[in-house]
Amino acid sequence: MSKSIKKIGVMTSGGDSPGMNAAIRSVARTCAFYNIECAGIYRGYEGMIEGDFKALTARNVKGIINKGGTVLKSARSKEFRTKAGRKKAYQQLKAANIDALVVVGGDGTFTGALIFNKEFNFPIIGIPGTIDNDIYGTSHTLGYDTALNTVVDVIDKIRDTASSHNRLFFVEVMGRDVGHIALNVGIGAGAEEILIPEENLGLDRLLESLRRSKKSGKSSSIVVVAEGDKIGKNVFELKDYVDANMSEYEVRVSVLGHMQRGGSPSCFDRVLASRMGVKAVESLLDGQSNYMVGLLSDKISLTPLEQAVKGKSKINQELIRVSDIMST
Repeated sequence: MSKSIKKIGVMTSGGDSPGMNAAIRSVARTCAFYNIECAGIYRGYEGMIEGDFKALTARNVKGIINKGGTVLKSARSKEFRTKAGRKKAYQQLKAANIDALVVVGGDGTFTGALIFNKEFNFPIIGIPGTIDNDIYGTSHTLGYDTALNTVVDVIDKIRDTASSHNRLFFVEVMGRDVGHIALNVGIGAGAEEILIPEENLGLDRLLESLRRSKKSGKSSSIVVVAEGDKIGKNVFELKDYVDANMSEYEVRVSVLGHMQRGGSPSCFDRVLASRMGVKAVESLLDGQSNYMVGLLSDKISLTPLEQAVKGKSKINQELIRVSDIMST
């Protein structure tokens, strides 16, 4: 165990996700377990530059495991993108006697951490926190499971009104570059079609599928659309196309937006955050740096931060096959 690390800083950055508070709690309590100090860094890299730190103890992180969002707040920092800004951040960390960092976030957060480590050789471990589940080196990111449950619950409610009025609903979910949320909630909520960036269904095939559903006796349909789907410019263009080519349906659009990020984290996300927090602190104390903590085959493992940033998460091809069969 490293004797040089006596104080660890923890911060959240980028988009918030359910489970971030559970991770903060885990880092603070693991530090307390090993008799080292823990400092919470407010507002991500922006707060690091300004020296906005607060001592975290096993007691003052109580009551946050069940809360969504992040008690440490999150912010974008233009100044941290400059070498002068990063030097300010380093000086603030040294002045506060912080010896290592745990950063919770996604690609942008980890990219900043990599550059910072390269310039100042500062020990860093990352914890993946994003509902999109688009980070290489982990099967689940913090907040992903909670987001799935939130979206399925909303789609179940939408289906009630769709069935009552013989309507077709396009439901747009988050997923600019990957379709993990759309694919999983589409299957879980029984959607008739699922549109994701990785699979270009095409407008003609979409119409064919909807007509087939109508002929089979379905009086309403749900189409789940990842925001990064390539078929149309946006979900409203898809609606207009179906309106123009299928008079059988009354078409509506629901864009779920940021409600997917909110809410109390699921049990899965709380447990995952607790496991990741322990691993992050113990890795730093073991002298490891520039790694991301991830979940692979239900085991907590380490992936080099550079791989986590440059690698691409892959869509589950078996789930695509399952979705095709379930839409019959």
